[in-house]
Amino acid sequence: MRTPTRIRTLVGVQCVHPNLPPTCKIKTDNLLGYYNNGIILESTKPMIEIRDLSKQYGKVQALGGVSLDVEKGELFAYLGPNGAGKTTTIRILTGLTRHDGGAAKLNGMDIAKEPREAKKQFGLVPQQLNLDADLTVRENLFIHGLLYNMPRSEINRRIDELLEYMDLTDRGGSLAKTLSGGLKRRVVIARAMVHSPAILFLDEPTVGLDPNIRRRIWALIKKIQADGATIFLTTHYIEEAEFLARRVAFIDEGKIVTIDSPANLTSRLGGWAVDRLEDDRLTTEFFEAREKAVAYTLDQADGCTIRRVNLEDAFIAMTGKKI
Repeated sequence: MRTPTRIRTLVGVQCVHPNLPPTCKIKTDNLLGYYNNGIILESTKPMIEIRDLSKQYGKVQALGGVSLDVEKGELFAYLGPNGAGKTTTIRILTGLTRHDGGAAKLNGMDIAKEPREAKKQFGLVPQQLNLDADLTVRENLFIHGLLYNMPRSEINRRIDELLEYMDLTDRGGSLAKTLSGGLKRRVVIARAMVHSPAILFLDEPTVGLDPNIRRRIWALIKKIQADGATIFLTTHYIEEAEFLARRVAFIDEGKIVTIDSPANLTSRLGGWAVDRLEDDRLTTEFFEAREKAVAYTLDQADGCTIRRVNLEDAFIAMTGKKI
C-alpha cells in the first residue's frame, strides 16, 4: 500500500504537486485526506482528539492519561461507573475545568490554545435540566443564540427549525416549568443545537427518565447522529450504549480500559450467559451458542437464567467491577 504523501495545505485548497499521481491518499499536515487532480477533497481528521489527558483533585487522580479519537459523524459512548472520570472528561473538553496535563482538540481547535474557537465547535447537554423555569421554550433557545452572537433573524429561523425537528412546535410558548421531564430534556438538546455545532456532548442525557421516555430520547439522538452530528455520549446505562454507539470506551478510575464496538466487546465472552444463584451468590457462565447454555442449565439446580451477553459482562470481566 502506498504511504500517504505529506502536504501542508487545507481541505478544498488547490495544491498541484509534481510527485503526486492524479488521485491518491495524502497527508494534510498530520491528517489523512484525499487528493484528486490538484484538489484536497476531504479530510478524515478526528472531530475529537484527546492525548494523555490528566486531572487531579488533591490526592485523587480523576483522569490518568486518557487518549482517544472520535471520528466525524460517529456516535461514541463513554461508559463507566460513577466516579470513573466521565463527567470530568466532558468538563475539560467543554472548558468548564482545566486539565493538568495532555492536550485535546475539537474539530482541530486546541482547547487550551484556542479556547474561544474550540467552544464554538460543540453543544453541551448536561445531566441537569438547567432551563430557565420562568422563560418560555422559545426564550430559552433565543438566549442561547444571543450568547453565540448569532443575528436575531438567524436565531428565530433556527428555533423554528429545531422546534419542528424536536416535535416541539406547539410548545414554543410554554413556560419551561410547565413541561414534563421528557419534554424538558428535548428542549435542552434543542438548545445545545441552536448554533449548529459540529459536536454534541451528551452527559447522561436520559438519567432519571422512565424507560418509555428514555427510548424516545434514544430515537432522537439516533436521528441527530444520522443527520451528520458527531456525538460524545457519557452514560452508565448498558442498554443505552449498546443501542446507540458505534464504539464504546470503558473508563475506570480515570483510565481507558479498552475501546471497541459493542459487538466486539461482548463477543469476547461468547453470545450467551447463564446467571446462577447459589447460596445467595450470583455466578455467571458464558457460552458461544444458546444450545450449550441450555445444556448447562439442565445439569444445574433451579435458579438459572439464560440471557444475551451484554456490555456490563464485558466491563466486569475486564475490571472486576459493575457499572
